[in-house]
Parts: sequence; structure tokens; C-alpha cells
Amino acid sequence: MTDPVGKLPSELDQLPDRDAEETAEWAASLDAVAEHAGPHRAAYLMRRTLQHAEKAGVALPRLLETDYVNTIPTSAEPAFDGDEAMEARITAWNRWNAAAMVTRGAKHGVGGHIATFASAAWLYETGFNHFFRGKEGDGSGDQLYIQGHASPGIYARAFLDGRLTEDHLDNFRQEAGGKGLPSYPHPRRLPWLWEFPTVSMGLGPLSAIYQARFNRYLQGRGIKDTSNSHVWAFLGDGEMDEPESTAALALASREQLDNLTFVINCNLQRLDGPVRANFKIVQELEAQFRGAGWNVVKSLWGSAWDEVFQLDTTGALVRRLREVPDAQFQTYATRDVAYIREHFFGAEPALVELGKLLTDAKIAECFHTSRGGHEARKVYAAYRAALAHKGAPTVILAQTVKGHTLGKGFESKNANHQMKKLTIDEFKGMRDLLGLPIADSAFDSGVVPYGHPGADSPEVRYLQERRAALGGPAPARRVHASAPLPQPEERAFKALHKGSGKQEMATTMAFVRLVKDLMRDKQTGRRWVPIVPDEARTFGMESLFPSAGIYSPMGQTYEPVDRDQLMYYKEAKDGQILNEGITEAGAMADFIAAATSYSTHGETMIPFYIFYSMFGWQRTGDQMWQLADQLGKGFIVGATAGRTTLTGEGLQHADGHSHLIAATNPASLNYDPAFAYEIAVIVKDGLRRMYGENPEDVFYYLTVYNEPKPQPAMPEGVEEGIVKGLYRFKEGAAGADAPRLQLLASGTAIHWALEAQRLLADDWNVAADVWSATSWGELRRDALEADAALLRGEQRTPYVTQALEGAPGPVLAVSDWMRQVPDQISQWVEQDWSSLGTDGFGLSDTRDAARRHFGVDAQSITVAALAQLVKRGEVPASAVKEARERYGL
Repeated sequence: MTDPVGKLPSELDQLPDRDAEETAEWAASLDAVAEHAGPHRAAYLMRRTLQHAEKAGVALPRLLETDYVNTIPTSAEPAFDGDEAMEARITAWNRWNAAAMVTRGAKHGVGGHIATFASAAWLYETGFNHFFRGKEGDGSGDQLYIQGHASPGIYARAFLDGRLTEDHLDNFRQEAGGKGLPSYPHPRRLPWLWEFPTVSMGLGPLSAIYQARFNRYLQGRGIKDTSNSHVWAFLGDGEMDEPESTAALALASREQLDNLTFVINCNLQRLDGPVRANFKIVQELEAQFRGAGWNVVKSLWGSAWDEVFQLDTTGALVRRLREVPDAQFQTYATRDVAYIREHFFGAEPALVELGKLLTDAKIAECFHTSRGGHEARKVYAAYRAALAHKGAPTVILAQTVKGHTLGKGFESKNANHQMKKLTIDEFKGMRDLLGLPIADSAFDSGVVPYGHPGADSPEVRYLQERRAALGGPAPARRVHASAPLPQPEERAFKALHKGSGKQEMATTMAFVRLVKDLMRDKQTGRRWVPIVPDEARTFGMESLFPSAGIYSPMGQTYEPVDRDQLMYYKEAKDGQILNEGITEAGAMADFIAAATSYSTHGETMIPFYIFYSMFGWQRTGDQMWQLADQLGKGFIVGATAGRTTLTGEGLQHADGHSHLIAATNPASLNYDPAFAYEIAVIVKDGLRRMYGENPEDVFYYLTVYNEPKPQPAMPEGVEEGIVKGLYRFKEGAAGADAPRLQLLASGTAIHWALEAQRLLADDWNVAADVWSATSWGELRRDALEADAALLRGEQRTPYVTQALEGAPGPVLAVSDWMRQVPDQISQWVEQDWSSLGTDGFGLSDTRDAARRHFGVDAQSITVAALAQLVKRGEVPASAVKEARERYGL
């Protein structure tokens, strides 16, 4: 319902006004101010009143935006704890060497980025000199998510403190036999330096939030005191367009992660132009973060602006700063003073008068270079405020000029992301601007020199003393010396070796039952980290709720609706399960944090993440590559797997391709087990490979099925075949002179193959041996290694070739996946090869109908087998037609 003037009623209209006369007086006061002092004054008073109410603890909605000024006024800045001049010299050397490294690399055609670090140098240097805790002090140190394009500046600093040499810098973006530097933060390529891969934009901020959350999880469970660890994520304003960048902001504030700080470098540019051409990215981000419950600190203007703000007695300057769009500010940074006077100060009479009070030099300084992100004192104040704030995470919005100090050819240019080098003259100009003692003769060779003040120089001593006081070098990755995890007791695995007898059990349930038993292990049980993005009951995990508990930093503040049930919903501060909402991306970020805890915290954890398989590799595959880059370990479990086992769900839920995607990742060991005992063998071997005497930097992808089936007992001597990917499960029983073939099947398809084996024997006197192909991917990996060995002059036969050696007849492979999945191994199979699979879109129907549609049911397998034997002349040509008619195909 609307009122007579057509306006919707507000929520205030629903509250009783206990003193209408007082309310009218407040409204009249506001009207009077607007009439006599103008609407700007009225708005100012309202904002100040709301800010005062917020500080006083009055329960009011928060302002989502503040003025386009620094949150911390100059008068409130804390004393600077350091030698500002010394730090300026250190930063100058790092700026120089970062630019020199990329420019010298251009001769190899490898590229690189110069402008990002030039823009953000003080954001990093202030942190390294005063805030970032290293890993050689107490605790785990801080976790630093470095913006990928700023990596040359981080390398330059490591060069200055003696951790890198000139040879390293000259091998930027080259492998150089292990002596080079990767283009971006890559732990797998430079594992002693980089801790987190961040250049796949959006994943850094998402992972930083869940890393901060996981730090609290470790503390809540009593595994590690992480109270002194702080997570710092350095981001670009353009990167904030990625949906992952802001996907978990509410989680961070909801869980009060005051151990987390985002530092967003607002240089008002995407990679190739203005980030918000006609808008204000800083104001937009402030509203987004404040709305999500974050503490926001804006550091926009450098000290040159202090005098200008003091002259702004009418508020005209602040209003103008708020209304000028980002792209126009980019223009101001590159245009002359006359242009700025006309287009900025000429906007209204009060600004014209203000401009008359300013010299051309002052205007040029303010608009060309003076930004909050370029001054150590401003950044220092922002960082101090972030660490002092409790009860919520902090975001620092620091304004900079992209390409700062690189000269007019670089600064604020839309193309500076693609600009890879400076000329000699530009370097000389940069040298003069930075005041570096580099002689003209150093350029005589035509190659820009690296600069270093000397290993025993005041700059290096200062840098190293600062880092020693903060706990050692940073960034740094450490794999702490720790004993391998003991193997769990055998009884958990043997329970699945026995099979299920007449009782039917889905392999999803078998996996959950195994992990539940492993979580009871006295030595390693507490190391397991179950992760599930909603629908835990779908995967049969509700039995873990009351025993393991669901992690919540607040504990259980309510009485659960199912409290009187055996498997009630139990939340606890020391809960073991990370039961996420509907966020596969968040669950993967959980997994990465847990999977790398052995390096970030020196605490080995065993995460397993279970999800609808369709929403794993397809939806969050980029994060799985991030996991591989970060050298993570654990079990990723694609449940309700396959194209046809999830009845009625249709196209969107039907996964027939995740194994194909997973096969592209060298760190992922991919298994499609058919039986419960195979799961037990694979998990046991995975624990050995990832956490045993010689741990490998790999992770496991297992697919399990929601289709209940009888689970057989484990045959003798099949463990090696299960791990390697193939073993003969059941020989064909037809007569000795009967035609023979080999049926290879994975996952739930083994049941169709076994039925086809019976049909072939009973109806066609054909003997078919059924093989369980637990891992098409591992068979291929082994075969590729054999091929590589051959090129080295070593003779090695692939395991799949050995296993099938001498097996009579053709090979027919079948799975609930696309044919390309089993076809991965076809070239190493000596027999005639053919395959069946579930290529195409999924469909909503029964399992039987779906399998008939894709031609993978037992009858279709039988017909396909006969067709292969017809080609060999071993059965009559009429057999295929007869079989199709008999089975109604």
C-alpha cells in the first residue's frame, strides 16, 4: 500500500512515535539548516550525527559511504616507528631493481610487469619494515597474499637482503635449471619463497579469508596457537570485479576475523584502462565492505593535500573530490596545471577562489603524485589502525598512481600493463628522481645495471635488523621438520575388506564410514578435516554431527530443532567438521588452507572435501590448480558421481567428464573405485604417499556413487592392481573353446559389466573376463612415464600393457564417463580396443533408462562385445542383430 503522494511507507511508519512534537522539532531544525546554510551543510550535519551515534554505540544502520578523504586525519596519525629517510632509500633501490629486472628480461621476450609494484611499493615496504611477522619467531608468522603482478618488487627486495643474486634476477620468468624466478607467486616453482599462488585473480582474496578462518579453526580445536598470525591480502581495485574477490566478505565479518586485512591498491585502473571510468571505485568498495560488516580505512591523499583541505572552509573541495569520476582523475594525473585549474577548480566559484590560493607547484604535486598509498606515514597509520581494530576484518583502500616514479611515459597510462621496459634515458630520469648513486658510465654497455648499496651498507643492515625483529625474512615458505603421520590401525580398513554381505551399500557410504572410523584413531583422528558444502546428509555424514561437531567460533547459541534425535545438529567452538553453506568455492578454499597447514603452520592436517562431483572440477577447477600450485595434500571426493547414477536430476547434475578434467592436473591422482574394499586400499595408500616417510606433493580425487550395491569381500592379492589402476576381478566362465574378450570397467559400471559377462556366457557362449579399472588416469600416467624412459634409453613396459599381456580377445572398456576417459590408455593396449561411455548431455530419467539411452547397460555392452567378436570372425555376423532384437535395443 502507498500513501496519497505515491510513496512507499518506510519501516519507521510501523513504529509508534512516543513524542511526535520532539520528532517534528528535529525535522524542522534540519529544514532550517537546509534553507539557510544550504543542502550541503544539512547533509554534513546528518553524516556527523550518524557517525557520532555509531561511535556512541547507538543501534542505527551504518553509513555505507564516507567522504572522499582519508579515514585517519593527519593530526591523528601515530608516531612513525622507524627511519623514514632510510626506508625511502631502501624502497628506491627496490623500485629500481624491479624495473631493471623486467626491462633486462625483455631481451629474452619473456615480458613482465613494471607499473603495479611502482604503484604499490610503499604498501609492501611499510609492511615488510614494520608489520609482517616472519616464520622464525614465535608461532607461524603472518600469511601474505602478494598481488601477482607485483612479484618483481618482491624479488628486488629479496635481492637487496641477500636471498637472491643478480643471476636470479636475470633469469626472471625463466626456469634456468632451477635457478630462475617464476613470473608470479608459484610455490611449486620457488617453494622456499612463495607461500600462496595469487595471480589467478579473485582466488587470493577468497583464499585469504578462509585461511584466516582456518587459523581460528586450528586454535579453536587446540591444535595450534595462531593468535599471533595475521593474514594480509594485497589486491588490485580491478581484481575486485572478480566474483570470488567478494564472495566471502560476509563470512569474514560474521566470524569476526580481525586477524585479516585486505589492502586494495586503488590506482583507478584495470589492466588496460580505468577501473570505474564514470564512477568511483573507492566509494563503491567502501560501501560494499562496510555493508558486509568490515572496518574500512581509506588512505587516499598524501601530505601535500593537508594544506589544501585546511583551506576548504566551505566543503566545496570535498564535494568536488566525491563527484569527479575515476577516469577524470587519471587524466588530472597526466595534464598540466592550467587544465586542472579549468576543469577541477573551475567547477564552482568557491573552488575558483580556493585555486587562487594555491601555487602551480602545489597543484601539480597534489594531482600528479601525492596519494596516501605513496607515503610511508599514511600507510603506517592505516596498518596500525587495522591491527588495532577488534571484532571485524579491515580493508584498507589506498589510492596510488599506477606507474609511480617511472616517469611521464608510464604514470597513469592506460597501456602501462603492457609496457615492459624503460629506455636508458627514462632510467636516468628515474635515477635522478629517486636519488640513487648510479653513474652515467654504468649505462655504457647499453644495458641498465642492477643497483645494490652493498651487503654491509646501512640500508641492508637496517632492512635485516627490521626483519630479524619481526621474526625473519618475508615472504617465506617453510616446511617444518615433522615426523610422518603414523598409519592408522588396520581395523578401519579391514572393515571394508570384508564386504557388506547381503546388505547393499553405496560407495559414498563406504567412504564416509571409513573416514568416520579413521577419525576415531587415537594418533591421527584429530588431524582429519571433513569439509562439505551443505547437503552433508545427502552423503550420509549426519552421524558425524554429534560425535565430531560442526565448527562454529561462537559455539552453539541455540537449541537445535533436532536436539532429541540421535544425530542432532551440534555446533561447537572445537568442532571438527567444516560444514559450509552452498559454496563450493568456499569449501575448496577451506580445503586449500587445511591441505597446506603442514607448511603454513607446521601442523599436518588430512582434509577430505566431499561434494556433488558435477560441482567440483567443473565449477572450481581453477582452485584445484591453485591447490596443486600450493603443494596441497588431501582427499577430494566427487560423490553422486557418473552421468547416470543420480536419478532424475538431469543435465545439470549429471557428471560424465570430471575425470577428464582432473586428468589434466599433474598433481591430482584420480581414482574411480567400484567397491568398498578398493576405497580402503586407495585411502590407505594415499595416507602413505601424502603423509608417510617420503611425502609427495600430490592430492587424491576419488569418485564415489550413491547407488546401493552389494559390496564383495576383497580377493587375495589385488592391492597392487588397485593402486596401479587395474586388476582382473572375475574370469569368464564359458567353455574353454568359447570366444573370449576382456571387459574393463570402472566405478559403478563394473556391475553392468558383470551382468554382461553373465549374458555373454548364458546366451552366446562367450567368455568375458571382467577387470576393475580403478584409475584410468594412473594407468596413463604410468604409461607416459614408460614412454619418457624409453626416450632416455631405458626399457620399461607400461603397467597396463603388462597386466593385459596375453589376455585373449579384444578389449572393451566401459564406464559412467565419456569415452575419452577410458580411451586415455588405448594406445598402450596391444589388443583390439573399443569403448562405451556416456557422451552427451545428461537427462532426467531412471538409472536403467539413462543407461539404455547412452548404450552402457548390460545388454548394450553385450551387443558391443559381440560386434567386436564379429569383426574378428569369432561369432556369426547375425549375432549382433539377434542380440539387439532379443534385448529390445
